[in-house]
Amino acid sequence: MANKTKKKELTFELYDELKQLDMDILHEQHGWELPQYIVENLKHHPRPYQNEAIRYFHYTQTSEAFKFRKPRQLMFNMATGSGKTDLMAGLILYLFKEKGYQNFLFTVNTNGVLSKTVDNLTDTQSTKFLFDSHLEIDGERLSINQISGKFPDFPNKNDINIKFVSIQTLTNELFTQAENVMSLKDYQKAKLVILADEAHHYSASTRRKNKVELKKASWEKSLLSLLHTRADNLLLEFTATLDFDDETIYEKYRDKIIYRYTLDSYIKDRYSKNVRRIQTGNSNEENMLSTVLLSEYRRKFALETFGIDLKPVILFKSHKIDASHEANRLFNEMIDSLNVDYLQHFLHSQTRNLTDEQSHTLQLAYQYYLKQDDLSIIVRDIKRGFSPARILNANDTDSSSKGLLETGQYQALNSLESPSNLYRVVFAVAKLTEGWDVLNLYDIVRISSLGKTNDKKDAKATNSEAQLIGRGARYNPFSLGKKISYQRRFDDDNEKASLLLETLHYHTLNEPQYLKNLMSSLDKMNLATGTDGKNPPIDIRLKTSFKKTQIYKMGKLYYNETKEIPDSHYVNLRAYGIDISKIATVPYFKSSYEASYRSTETRALKTSPLKGIDSRYFKKGVSRSTFFRFNNLKKYLPNLKSMNDFWGEEWLDLKNLILSVETEKETVVEDFSAVEKMKIVDRFLDILAGKIKSGYRKEKGTNRFVGYPISEYLADYRKRVPNYDTAKQSDSFIEQKVSNIPFGQYDFFTYQSAIINKNEEHLVDTIANHVDELREEYGEVFLIRMDENMLKGTDRVERLKLHQFEENPREINLAGFQPDFILLLQNQEFYLQIFLEPKGKQLMEKDRWKEEILTYINEHQEDLVFEDEVDGILIKGLKFYNRENSKVTIDQLAEIALDKPSFSGNIELNLF
Repeated sequence: MANKTKKKELTFELYDELKQLDMDILHEQHGWELPQYIVENLKHHPRPYQNEAIRYFHYTQTSEAFKFRKPRQLMFNMATGSGKTDLMAGLILYLFKEKGYQNFLFTVNTNGVLSKTVDNLTDTQSTKFLFDSHLEIDGERLSINQISGKFPDFPNKNDINIKFVSIQTLTNELFTQAENVMSLKDYQKAKLVILADEAHHYSASTRRKNKVELKKASWEKSLLSLLHTRADNLLLEFTATLDFDDETIYEKYRDKIIYRYTLDSYIKDRYSKNVRRIQTGNSNEENMLSTVLLSEYRRKFALETFGIDLKPVILFKSHKIDASHEANRLFNEMIDSLNVDYLQHFLHSQTRNLTDEQSHTLQLAYQYYLKQDDLSIIVRDIKRGFSPARILNANDTDSSSKGLLETGQYQALNSLESPSNLYRVVFAVAKLTEGWDVLNLYDIVRISSLGKTNDKKDAKATNSEAQLIGRGARYNPFSLGKKISYQRRFDDDNEKASLLLETLHYHTLNEPQYLKNLMSSLDKMNLATGTDGKNPPIDIRLKTSFKKTQIYKMGKLYYNETKEIPDSHYVNLRAYGIDISKIATVPYFKSSYEASYRSTETRALKTSPLKGIDSRYFKKGVSRSTFFRFNNLKKYLPNLKSMNDFWGEEWLDLKNLILSVETEKETVVEDFSAVEKMKIVDRFLDILAGKIKSGYRKEKGTNRFVGYPISEYLADYRKRVPNYDTAKQSDSFIEQKVSNIPFGQYDFFTYQSAIINKNEEHLVDTIANHVDELREEYGEVFLIRMDENMLKGTDRVERLKLHQFEENPREINLAGFQPDFILLLQNQEFYLQIFLEPKGKQLMEKDRWKEEILTYINEHQEDLVFEDEVDGILIKGLKFYNRENSKVTIDQLAEIALDKPSFSGNIELNLF
């Protein structure tokens, strides 16, 4: 008999050492308990294993055993659904209080998880917010801020700043310079904690066993590069899924695992639902109806037996989008055509072929319905509860569907437990395998594709489905006897309740090979891992023909110089670009909102003055904010004399300040409590603080233009096409989605290709229609796509920006910007440089200040001064370009370049 190979026993040196320290009564940290500031500032009371994980982390930071070997890269290997984000929240508080960390960077590989975590960690209005609504340590209020650009150079001492960025974007930003993003040099300024979620995706280079791979711009390299920018940086990784059967993965993490909490422990400790599989020979349609009947029976059982208003959710899981859409259509038809006769026939046919051993739970459901005197009531309830308005289709790769964020579908998917959320059914393919936090998912139905088998692909698919099952197994903490439990409570004394209220059922057709693969996946929970090799950087090269031209060799690109702003400028809030009247209306929504995700409805809102707000509210809000303490405020308001001065006419003008609140139309603002009014005032002050910070800048633009040699600044470069989350396939997303477009056919375009969006491509094609006419006037015509990736070094990026000019604009924004395109025209009389900025319509108003800079250039030609005292240099700017106003912009180009109202023929393209 052949000997079976014994599976290698895994050892994790760090984790084993920490377990030993925890048991050692002589250990100097023995008996350490989770500090109250963590317990009191978290929404959920930490579970024992979460408490233990933080305690083990504390040992690595304080124990004498780690005095000379501080581990900086640590892995929390914890089961799906065990509350890794809760653990992150606790670690953030610990590191802020005990170690003085204020900057945290959260990264993950999908935008869905990213958006969810933003809600978890920063959105106080979200039901998923994991901190207490009033964070406080040692009597001082804390502020948790989402950072969209760079971390502040001078953060308030009670600020926790979290930057959320996908690993794709992070990698692109670190290894390709871009406007208003953080480079490795920027990250050197202050110590940082990196929170890397779904970390099983970040080992592609390690798996290849090739050290050369780590030199490439991989996701793994991004994290390690950030970690090593400072000696006090930390990299904390989190995942449920590590393939320790892969020797390279095991060797990478064997000394970095700080805590393990496996799925079997999670289930054994009763923190999850039980998981049961229902196999059937039914068709997909019959399987759908049987699951609907089971789901409705769960709801009725909970209500009739325990008085619990439970809303069980069904997920129909397909492998292909077309199959999912087809299943959605069949489901709608089935519910629409359901009647008493068919239901009765279905129940009898099912019970004839179903034994209790096959599915005890379905038997319970079918017997319940057969005992009903009036099945018409059941049919009516099913038609209402499973109507199209109660269905979410998360197959966002369909370009005809609205984007998740723009239709409210994302919020609906992540608030399915909410009493105001009426959705009962979700159709999906792959969107929900990571990052989905629904608790009241009770049935997952696999939509079968019979006759299409591929063992290798099916094995991979079942790994993904096993992960989805793990997510669905999260326990639903319903209230029973006015008590909420976060652990199962019916296992021993009520089998029926346990089956219906504490069990996730996975419904699948009886396909032998598929079931074999699924069982293997469930046994191992060896879930599918991603790779970062699918999105390689693309070489963007200057054309050789352009490099031979005089413009390339001798020409320059002109941008206005900046000068330091004196403190004497900041004499009132208007000098910061702050219009109090525009920020004095504060949004405050008390209720959730539910609609069909295809609905174009919006909430009916109203704006009401907030009465009963006097100076006491503002002064109390200011006293609770570290930003508005005089010593800190003085840093940003150098001309402020005192806090009494701050209340006065030039600053806040408290006597004349009237706050308004934007609410749902049905909200009775007059019934707001003092606590609610205080929250609104706090929100107003947070907005004001942000405006003051962003308005206090050190430099502003001047009318003096400096030329930078084209041959020194334009170069070949590499850039990745962003790997966008397919959830955003709305019209506006498609317009802005970028791809690498070849431009070899256009000899006027300086690069061989450009990574641009549809709007930008449309601009290039439109100019191509008129380039011959431009050449009749100018011997040389070239269009340059300005991409900051071509500019090596932060100083070069800053030089090639336009800044607001000395005259006070309508809205102050001193950050500067790089217009996307420059059109260069040269003849014997003029060297004409024209800035062009394509702008999607959804960004038109937000970026209006940029268009004002371009307009200012045209209207103040006589005021512009050039470093090069050479006649014939002209700088111009065009209005924003998009398909709606393309004629206006191109006509403006004709007027500037040819001194005529429009181009001859004025051919317009419509490529959308």
